[in-house]
Amino acid sequence: MLSIMDSQRIFRIKQYPLENGALEIQYIEEFFGEFARKKTAEEINTRLKGRAHVIQMAEARLLEDPSQLVPVSFKVGHEIFANESDSKLRDLVTRLQGAIDFAGRRILYSWIGGTRSDWRGQGQFRALTEQQEVWAVEEGFKEIVVKTKNKFYGMRGTLTHLNFDVIKYERDPVDNRESKVYLSKRLGPEVLQTHQSERKLVQAV
Repeated sequence: MLSIMDSQRIFRIKQYPLENGALEIQYIEEFFGEFARKKTAEEINTRLKGRAHVIQMAEARLLEDPSQLVPVSFKVGHEIFANESDSKLRDLVTRLQGAIDFAGRRILYSWIGGTRSDWRGQGQFRALTEQQEVWAVEEGFKEIVVKTKNKFYGMRGTLTHLNFDVIKYERDPVDNRESKVYLSKRLGPEVLQTHQSERKLVQAV
């Protein structure tokens, strides 16, 4: 165990502007061995520039040096539209047809995120997800969509505990572990009342 938390278990969440956040994510993804391809800061900037988005990271204190705060978990979400011009997002929206109603509704796509292996199981990802939901509700989003793979059992279990529903399953014809799973959660003020984590939000400069 490499981190400590205070007795009240208050999670520190830092929210970043685009350019600084993109650089931080490029750095932290180096600690995720299960990601076959890491996102670059340039790729993140290109995806998020010009659309509503949120970049948040959970920070924790090192056990061996409590004066040091380090990023241990992150989430990035952005708005998606029914008429996307980006080829990857257009493909995503096509796959979501019949599962998500875009008409007159703002939809948030929880694009990338994760927790470093040595900090998992401490509630960091739940705290981040709940803080993302606060931002989304305040911004007027009506639903959050997540895409993952069947083989990421820990992620799927966490999303289930956070009341995300499976809305589509694309079976891989060769390896079912590689099958794609789409989940979503409808948003509203009542969702915020179900939150369990105590959080402190800090704006990065």
